[in-house]
Amino acid sequence: MILRAPFGVPGREAPARVPRMRIDEHGLTFFASLLALALVAEALVLRPIVITNDVPVNGIEIVFGLVGGSFAISGLVAWRRRPDSRTGVLMTATGFAFMITPLLRQVDGALVFTAWSLLVDAWIFFYVPVLLTLLTRGRMRERRDRWLVAAYAVPLVLLQVVWMLFTESDPGEGENLLAVFPDADVARVLDRAQRALLVLLLAVTVFVIAYRWLKASAPRRRALLPSIAGALTLLMFATLLTNDLLSGERSEVLLWVTACSLVSVPLAFLAGQLRSRLARGALADLFRTIGGARPDELQPALARALGDPDLQIGYAQPDGGYADRDGAPVTAGGERALARVERDGRPLAAIAYDASLDDDPELVEAVTAAATIAIDNARLLEERALQLAEIKASRERIVAAGDAERRRLERNLHDGAQQRLVGVALQLRLLQNRVTNDPSAAALVTTASDELANSLAELRELARGIHPAVLEHGLPAAILSAAAASTPTSLTPGSFSSRRTSSSTRSCGWAALPPRPSRCKPRPSMATECAAGCTLTTAAPASTARAATRSATRRLRAC
Repeated sequence: MILRAPFGVPGREAPARVPRMRIDEHGLTFFASLLALALVAEALVLRPIVITNDVPVNGIEIVFGLVGGSFAISGLVAWRRRPDSRTGVLMTATGFAFMITPLLRQVDGALVFTAWSLLVDAWIFFYVPVLLTLLTRGRMRERRDRWLVAAYAVPLVLLQVVWMLFTESDPGEGENLLAVFPDADVARVLDRAQRALLVLLLAVTVFVIAYRWLKASAPRRRALLPSIAGALTLLMFATLLTNDLLSGERSEVLLWVTACSLVSVPLAFLAGQLRSRLARGALADLFRTIGGARPDELQPALARALGDPDLQIGYAQPDGGYADRDGAPVTAGGERALARVERDGRPLAAIAYDASLDDDPELVEAVTAAATIAIDNARLLEERALQLAEIKASRERIVAAGDAERRRLERNLHDGAQQRLVGVALQLRLLQNRVTNDPSAAALVTTASDELANSLAELRELARGIHPAVLEHGLPAAILSAAAASTPTSLTPGSFSSRRTSSSTRSCGWAALPPRPSRCKPRPSMATECAAGCTLTTAAPASTARAATRSATRRLRAC
């Protein structure tokens, strides 16, 4: 009906039904045989069109003749690449169905002409399922799709048989063996009813495909591009049939556009195959950059590689499930598929992606392998970060313990030995007042008092050096106090931070400073950049200054 035109345009195609078989058990010889058969059939279809004596070559006949071969070859490519999918089988069947009716037209005989009239539009029963099942691997899983395809049998099978019962035989075309009740008026009414019903079915099919494309995700829209091309072809057929009904003549322009749109479907399918191969070729960049990716960079990188912005990564949970970093469960279902990431049989994570990407299993497997490497590396990085945090916490505990010990020593010196020495100094002062009549005894007491005062001063300086009380007011204040008590010392203030540091940080910074010089042994100067933002210059040999500076730097970094 679609290609059979009572207005002078002969039909060109018909189907060869493919029996159900295990399509994943065929080898290279099987596909090579089918390819050779398709090429031979295509050559036979084009032979009477190209090899003509006096009749000029009709371009539109050549285009229609190439449709069958293009569908058959692209279908064999898809079938060989994905033997578990029926899409390639349906496309191959569509191609051979297109080529059977042109081959029948080359054979004379009433039986052959009758068979051609019945099979001229049978290719539609393979073509429409291809467009409706691209996302389901050639399997019609929805009842409405089955009903839609079955509805085409009304105008193309049932009404076609009834129409042939009332159609008179045309000596120029061939003898119709089913013309039992020849009646031109009834045949004309049946022909118009066929075309009107077929226009309605084509419009419904186009609407279904367009609706699914609008509701689909980005990966599914890319997978549906051949369906969109096929929907445009069906729309052109509907326009062609509407023009037949309204004008009674077949438009050559519409015929050209329709023929070219038919060829665009296998081209769009092969373009999708090429896009998948180019996507797999771009995986080298993914493997090169994903190894050092942080966990927050991993999911966007995998989403770009698969072309699925809604891709999710779920990490293995103790209960056997998967959840993302926010704790939301990651599962498969509906339009989402799940690829598990494992290392030595141990589950690490799972990738939830659009199920339409399963049409390119090599790409999914390669991205899953890259994710395995990246997730394993991320796990090792997290373990290293935890170890570093534990080391840092251990150092902080050591610093806190040292700080507490210095506080205890400073308190014991202040409350113990220092107080006893002060008491001894008071007793010596009382004794000095009592021995004023004996100059030699007074001199001995005075000498003892001076030595005791020096010892007390050194003890106070020692206690202040262990943990000065002014350190509670901040590390800069403690450094300024120590610098003021040192001789000779010069202090160059820097940009002191107003941020209040913790007690352990102040103690660690104080302990990291180089030893302060003795009051009585001046040495060459030494400059040290302290943690508080100032430069402290003290007396020390040059070699000692450099060594002390390096030691202080290491201790400050450890704080």
